[in-house]
Amino acid sequence: MLFTEVTVHTTTECSELVADVMWRYTNYGVALSDLKDVIALQRDKVMYWDYIDEELLSARRDVLVKAFIPLEDTKTLLPQIRADLEELRQNSNGFVDTGTLETVCRSVEGDDWLEIWRKHFRPLHIGERVVVVPEWISYEPSENEVIVKLDSNMAFGTGEHETTSMCLKLLQKYIKNGDVCIDVGCGSGILGIAAAKLGAKTCYLTDIDTIAVQSAGHNCKNNGVESNTVVAHSDLLDDASLKGDIMLANITGEILCRLAPSIPKNLNVGGTLILSGIIESRLEMVKTAFSAQGLKLKETLREGEWFALAYGL
Repeated sequence: MLFTEVTVHTTTECSELVADVMWRYTNYGVALSDLKDVIALQRDKVMYWDYIDEELLSARRDVLVKAFIPLEDTKTLLPQIRADLEELRQNSNGFVDTGTLETVCRSVEGDDWLEIWRKHFRPLHIGERVVVVPEWISYEPSENEVIVKLDSNMAFGTGEHETTSMCLKLLQKYIKNGDVCIDVGCGSGILGIAAAKLGAKTCYLTDIDTIAVQSAGHNCKNNGVESNTVVAHSDLLDDASLKGDIMLANITGEILCRLAPSIPKNLNVGGTLILSGIIESRLEMVKTAFSAQGLKLKETLREGEWFALAYGL
């Protein structure tokens, strides 16, 4: 089978948003290539190299987001992909550096691509209790572990990215049995599903992306948490009457700042707000925005270049 490999040039800051766009059009894998990941591995002493070209470290390099679509679908899907990328550029409104968003295409052989891609994924242990498991893998949980199953189109949050991982770790620390949870910008639903399995009474999952809402709904059903989850296509926090004991928002620093004035109205007194998707250059900006709302910072996590914050009201 022939595929078209579609490569989009973007920035580290925007790479996850671009990947979300690409996942709308493929079940065959999305890959990110970011030099900053290599730098972070070396900085954090996770891996060592004898030599790294200093020019690579100093020059700005595009992040490449690659997706694979069947060759026969390219003529139809490519204009839609480019239109969505342009919409992403316009919606960023200067708050997120999207880079050029240049797209480059080439034909590749891919008869075994899906199976190769699937073999890359294994059960992912995050924190003390959560295990993210692709739905095609059989996994027997140990005592106290909870499984979050995600389907083969693992879009909008898989647990592998630092921002999602930190949210799950903080969620496990602060959630209590019987809590009401609100997941703003739910993506795949991974956070809300985990909350439901960790003891939340009701979980409200919202997203403005229709594909994300479909993905979250499917994953809720696949995890058997339909009875205590509500998935809604919503412009973030429209309903002031909706109150949560724990809220999660894994988005970007700029959007979090714009949401800051509206979020406290949906958080119960004594509740916990977990924020992620924040790069270092936006960290103080986010802290200032939420401190101004009377929220008290409980905890800061860092993984790689990303930060997560836990606030109390």
